[in-house]
Amino acid sequence: MYAIVEIAGQQFKVAKDQKVFVHRLAGEEGDKVSFDKVLLTADGDQVTLGAPAIDGAQVGAKITRHLKGDKVIVFKKKRRKGYRVKNGHRQSLTEIIIESIVASGAKKAAPKKETKKAAPKAEKKVEAKAAAPKKEEAPKKAAPKKSAKADDLKKIEGIGPKIASTLVEAGIATFADLAKTDAAKISEIIAGVRGNHVTDTWPEQAKLAADGKWDELKKWQDELDGGKA
Repeated sequence: MYAIVEIAGQQFKVAKDQKVFVHRLAGEEGDKVSFDKVLLTADGDQVTLGAPAIDGAQVGAKITRHLKGDKVIVFKKKRRKGYRVKNGHRQSLTEIIIESIVASGAKKAAPKKETKKAAPKAEKKVEAKAAAPKKEEAPKKAAPKKSAKADDLKKIEGIGPKIASTLVEAGIATFADLAKTDAAKISEIIAGVRGNHVTDTWPEQAKLAADGKWDELKKWQDELDGGKA
């Protein structure tokens, strides 16, 4: 029996006890994971197709280890422009082993229950003969809170305008925010941006920028190659 399942945005043909390398998953080694976006299952001559996914089907797996893939070199050059860019990238991967394939009847993880807010009490109707209410003074408008000034994230080696705007949309607008974010998390946020991006040194670069150590940062960036030492 085999199944075609979508894992971390990619489709895989899997069977029981098969090892699969997928994009980095959240979780520790030894954790159990399940995937319910099963597009097809086949057991002998019996084939079931989803529309797009099969309701009740599920693939269970176990995380065996986290690792990085082979290094990929991307070289760009523009003729007669003196433009050359060389980037290296190693994709963060997770190795999983398929433990079970359930064609139907699998229970999906129950969503977290949201606490219901108490409904506001209905206001009593004012009688027609009631005295006219006194005019209340208009409440003073609270002064808008000043938001923290965003930093120019493009000063980090490897970050361009598109990546900078993507990070700001995700709530990472300052060097301090970027310094506190894990490199793997940054890779997940900018996964939709075209190109191979090496995020390993971005948090360290952002920490130097946040501390105002520009000379030290510039010296380090001169040694970097596309954001990677």
